[in-house]
Amino acid sequence: MKKKVVALFMATVMAAACMTACGDKADTKTDTVETSSESEAADVTEDADQKAADEVAAMIDAIYVQERTDETDKQCADAKAAWDALTDAQKELVAGENADPDYFGRDTGDASKDDARNQDEIGENEILVVSFGTSFNDSRVADVKGIEDALQEAYPDWSVRRAFTAQIIINHVQARDGECIDNMDQAMERAVENGVKNLVIQPTHLMHGAEYDEMFETVEAYKDKFESVKVAEPLLGEVGEDATVINEDKKAVAEILTGEAVKKAGYESLDAAKEDGTAFVFMGHGTSHAAKVTYSQMQTQMGDLGYDNVFIGTVEGEPEETSCEAVIDAVEKAGYKKVILRPLMVVAGDHANNDMAGADEDSWISQFQASGKFESVDTQIYGLGCIGDIQQIYVNHTADAMK
Repeated sequence: MKKKVVALFMATVMAAACMTACGDKADTKTDTVETSSESEAADVTEDADQKAADEVAAMIDAIYVQERTDETDKQCADAKAAWDALTDAQKELVAGENADPDYFGRDTGDASKDDARNQDEIGENEILVVSFGTSFNDSRVADVKGIEDALQEAYPDWSVRRAFTAQIIINHVQARDGECIDNMDQAMERAVENGVKNLVIQPTHLMHGAEYDEMFETVEAYKDKFESVKVAEPLLGEVGEDATVINEDKKAVAEILTGEAVKKAGYESLDAAKEDGTAFVFMGHGTSHAAKVTYSQMQTQMGDLGYDNVFIGTVEGEPEETSCEAVIDAVEKAGYKKVILRPLMVVAGDHANNDMAGADEDSWISQFQASGKFESVDTQIYGLGCIGDIQQIYVNHTADAMK
């Protein structure tokens, strides 16, 4: 009897165990199916997000070009509409040959404060201010518009208009902010259609470089359509043959820029900064054009003025002695432990904000810091165009052209 009871008990236990085990397997199978379905759904979502981001990246790359076509206006509008339709997560995935989330997403200031100066009703006398351009709204207002406003105030009987030579920048501003800026051909055609007789071209370029040459070629193609066309000097005037050739424009810019940098740094004088072990590094763009000697001339000018703690560098490292590595070595050998970086550029745009003061390891501030040779490295993100005395140089150059 006892054996039957024990046998019955064991059978019950085994049956219960079997049921429990079978139940666990069923639950595990269900969980596996659910997990697999969720993973597949996530993959589908990720693929869709990336596809949407890639489509916008392609549209940005399509307008990141130096040529304007009949399709440009529509392409700019379509790219912005497609960007606005993305989710925040999708926007972070935008990456192309030139496209990234900053193209539309970076806050560079209020574009509504600018004036594209593309109005008609120009009259017989026009001053066309030609700039490379910048997509940084605050800098465009302070630097480019600052120069244009100074010229308009100095010559109230003339109509001041604007042209940019960089179509890439024109497209960027148009797509992102809806602001339409004339390129050189558009500005010249506008002048012709408005019956302008006397045209003065005032470039805001730093020197007689590649951008200046391209601008001059366009002017030459239209010069017969006006009674008179005069082209004024860029900021630093004539280039000169070698590093020893300097002029009054270079001297004036050297004094003005250095004075502004010293004041912004909180020093009473450049000598006071020198005594404190501080060097100022002014970073230009650099160029392979023959005009690159201008940067060497500016270094010569600093030396002639006794500005021993002022150094000239360039993003492109042309001339060679202006590369970041060369300037770091020069500042160290001169014994300075504090460094202040500031652009030697008319506008404080992409180069100033990214190449000079950006967080990437190849920015100038990052390279100076990584060298371990300096106690402190600071930046001043201001373009030349916002300085009143620099604006006056342009006003003077325009006056010389008019004469």
